[in-house]
Amino acid sequence: MTQDIFSLGDIQLQCGLTLPDAKLAYKTYGTLNAKRDNVVLLPTFYTGTHERNEGFFGPGRAIDPSRHFVVSINMFGNGLSSSPSNAQAPADRGNFPLVTLFDNINSQQILLQELFGIEQILLVTGWSMGGCQAFQWAAQFPDRVINALPFCASARTSRHNWVFLEGVKAALLADAAFKGGFYDNPPEAGLKAFARVYAGWAYSQTWYRKEYYKQLGCDNAEALLQDWENDHLNWDANNLLAKLATWQSGDISNNELYKGDFETALANIKASTIIIACNNDLYFQPADNQLEIDHIKNGELRVYESPWGHCVASPGNDPGFASYLDRSIFELIG
Repeated sequence: MTQDIFSLGDIQLQCGLTLPDAKLAYKTYGTLNAKRDNVVLLPTFYTGTHERNEGFFGPGRAIDPSRHFVVSINMFGNGLSSSPSNAQAPADRGNFPLVTLFDNINSQQILLQELFGIEQILLVTGWSMGGCQAFQWAAQFPDRVINALPFCASARTSRHNWVFLEGVKAALLADAAFKGGFYDNPPEAGLKAFARVYAGWAYSQTWYRKEYYKQLGCDNAEALLQDWENDHLNWDANNLLAKLATWQSGDISNNELYKGDFETALANIKASTIIIACNNDLYFQPADNQLEIDHIKNGELRVYESPWGHCVASPGNDPGFASYLDRSIFELIG
């Protein structure tokens, strides 16, 4: 995997602590035009990287590097940007501080401005936590974002979503090998437990009942769980928890701009906004998105029906969703 690195130096975080020698990993695709008005920003999702984001664009698609300058920025904690696994002491491993979505977007804005002179974004979009960052961008820098399309995401982490995340976190922390984040060897039992709990939420009840896991090459539900276990063994436990803390604290109004006034934060979004939800997403519920769209002046909620639940948007799972997403993006940016 190749990427570029942008150094921010020491940055002050919302939590009051400092992230020393902070770095953002990113990759660009296409060419920035002379007017700098063809920028599409794609932040990464929970276990994603810029490489995984490549499934959301391509030749002939709504986001096309032959027409757009695509910037894919890795969020803090994902192992490529500054994370517990690569940060300098005293912010390494179990000491990694809380980095909020506000902190992420503030740093991304500095990268775009200083590296490329970008002052406006044609479109910011993303799946899951990438979509949460799209919401954050639109509220935090309303004059810089022209269009926004978060999908399977929310502007504020709901109570139920927070509880779900507490469950997967508890499964990981229960492994004595975790040692408060200062493990000598990966806490494999905890990572496997984390994966097993998570898999129950990633897809819908209908998806399991209809045995759609067979489309992923798994003969039964247990085989799927083992596949999830193997995947999560590739992740650093502290990195998973750092991003989870970012997710749990998600709230576009939790800053000095809006001082906790969620409705005002939504009302201040100027971007033409389409929110895409999946009717069977077990933690980013369309009902929560409807509460958001009620306060976004130029916003629309679209609900895609699929048993794939939250994972409907994972590239390759549901071709119908990819087409649905592209049609919506075409409507926004042509």
